[in-house]
Order: sequence, then C-alpha cells, then structure tokens
Amino acid sequence: MNRAPFGKSLSRRNLLTALAAVPAVAMLAACSDSGEDAKAADVKPANPSTPAKPATPAAVEVPQAQGTVDMAELLKPGALPEKQLGKDEAKVTIVEYASMTCPHCAHFNDTTFPELKSKYIDTGKVRYILREFPFDPSAEAGFMLARCAKDNYFAMVDVLFKQQPSWVGVSNTKEALLQISKLAGFTQESFEACLTDQKLLDDVRAVQKRGADEFKVDSTPTFFINGKTYKGAMSIEEMSAIIDPLL
Repeated sequence: MNRAPFGKSLSRRNLLTALAAVPAVAMLAACSDSGEDAKAADVKPANPSTPAKPATPAAVEVPQAQGTVDMAELLKPGALPEKQLGKDEAKVTIVEYASMTCPHCAHFNDTTFPELKSKYIDTGKVRYILREFPFDPSAEAGFMLARCAKDNYFAMVDVLFKQQPSWVGVSNTKEALLQISKLAGFTQESFEACLTDQKLLDDVRAVQKRGADEFKVDSTPTFFINGKTYKGAMSIEEMSAIIDPLL
C-alpha cells in the first residue's frame, strides 16, 4: 500500500519542472509499507511487494473491515465532479482512493478491476467511484491528465496504470507522460495547458486532503464498501466475499 503522503513543499507552479526532477526512490518510498522504506528501491511498479493472498473458490476468508464511515458524508460532492461507473441505484457502492504512482493500485487495476467491472459494475450491482489521492508530483500529473481527458478519464487512468513502468521513476517523467498523452490524443499544447492548470491542481489536492482529513485515508488503495473501510489491493475473490452478502 502507498503510505505517508508526499510533502507539498514543491511550488505548485513548478509541477512540470518537478516531473523531470523527482528522484525515483522518492516515489517508490511512498509505495512501501511503514517500516519498509529500506526496501523501496526494490519495489517494481505493477508488481506489489504485498500482493493479495491467493484465494481458492472453495473457501475465501472474508477480509475484515478496518473502520466505518458515514456514507452520506462520504458521498457528498467534493472539489471535483465524481468519476463513476455503474448505476446510482446499485445496492453496493465502492469508493476507491488511489494514487497513480502506487504499484499496489496498478496491481488491483490490472488483476482485479476487470472482473469486478464485468461481474458487478456492468451488471448494475455495484456503483464504483474513483477518487484521487496522489502522493507525489507525478501522481498529481497523472490524475490531472486523466481529468483533462474528460470522457476518457477511466481509459486514461487504465493506460497510466498499465504503463506505470514506463513513466514512474524514470529520468524524465514529463517526457514519458507526454508520449503516453499523445497516444491518447493530447498535443504538446494541450498537455502543457493541462499540467499548468492551477485550479485543477488545487482541486486534485483538495480531494486528497478531504480523504485524509474526513475519512482518515492514509494509504492506497483504500476502499469504502457500503461505508466499511478496507485497505490494500484485494483479489476478486476477496471483493466478492464482501460484496455478495450485500446484494
């Protein structure tokens, strides 16, 4: 899980410059569990050091909730419009707080989310909301680009997670993100306009701050499932064990 949000001491006007300057170890350290910073350099994107435990279809241990929140408060509008998949009237609502540079979030996106979507979201059983919880300038930039992609928000998030090794911790994150963004239809001008949008950056940070202050999010991914808190990337079997009794 990602822990310990990256400090906001960097000038917000210098986000583009920061993308080329943040050392790889700084971002990877934010992805290690407490007490494991010394191992951070060994963490590889999309291959979490603490993956979900293998589960067998016959007997899956139901993950234990690590707290509860008021769903009415959780679902109040924030600084940015919600990015949602599924029907409003679904019996189960999942709110995920994620960071674009978190390898555990990428692992969940690549291994669990496709089946979660086909089995529960596309069938009207689950409403899924993704909220930004960036830990570093690169994660902020990734979410900003996804927001600027407008209707292609989830597609952009998916591409950035799948291509995490090509832009997280590289020598020039800005250039790497530019190349990915061009494939998604951005131009050099629209790319730079997006990443210099001060209001958008402030709003992304406001979403993160609200998650930390109001709902005690301190690691990613963090899931709120019908008001119960679960931390860490879960397998589809583990998520099913939580969801099915609620349907």
